[in-house]
Amino acid sequence: MNNKEFKRLEEGVLAALQEGTLQVPHLFFKLYPGLNLNETEAMLLLHLMSFIDREKKDFPTIEEIQSRMAAPPEQVIKALQKLLKEGWITIDEEVDSLSGIQYERYNLSGMYHKLAAAWADFHKEEERQKRLAVSKEGNDIFTIFENEFARPLTPMELETISGWLDQDKYNKDLILAALKEAVFAGKVHFRYIDRILLEWSRNRIFTPEQAKEHAQRFRGAR
Repeated sequence: MNNKEFKRLEEGVLAALQEGTLQVPHLFFKLYPGLNLNETEAMLLLHLMSFIDREKKDFPTIEEIQSRMAAPPEQVIKALQKLLKEGWITIDEEVDSLSGIQYERYNLSGMYHKLAAAWADFHKEEERQKRLAVSKEGNDIFTIFENEFARPLTPMELETISGWLDQDKYNKDLILAALKEAVFAGKVHFRYIDRILLEWSRNRIFTPEQAKEHAQRFRGAR
């Protein structure tokens, strides 16, 4: 390849790259294998996203879709039928407000709803496994909190406890002491417990014994 041909090729590649990129949710690549999607079905969804987002073509023909896929035509059609049947995509009928002409368009909102639900399930399972691991160690602080609150903890509350342990490095027994202090004060909510832990940290209180002495001094001074 001479310099002129190489320059022409370089300009062609540059022009192709300047057509833009397609923004695909990272969750799609992370979760689709566990959502009963094979490679053909996943790639078909990506092509529909490309048609809609990059080319503003809301209803590409079967032939247009097939022309961009390596799978055989019958496999592409089968994949499209499955995505429609399982609600990954829908075909909406619209009416042009100016011309009154009816037209069809692919709607990918089902895909986003499925990804959101899968993400929520993924994190619920992560929390369940985390709590199971803690329970096996005989340190089920989450269950103790649930018993005191008389209800299951919310994902945000579970994350708060995990943050106390993993990020703030509070001792488990100190957290339980703060919970008992909140129960004693009749203010059993996470914001109050967090304030107790913060106050103890500022006063260099690191054990339940130190916390007990601090509480007694505080009550005695009142």
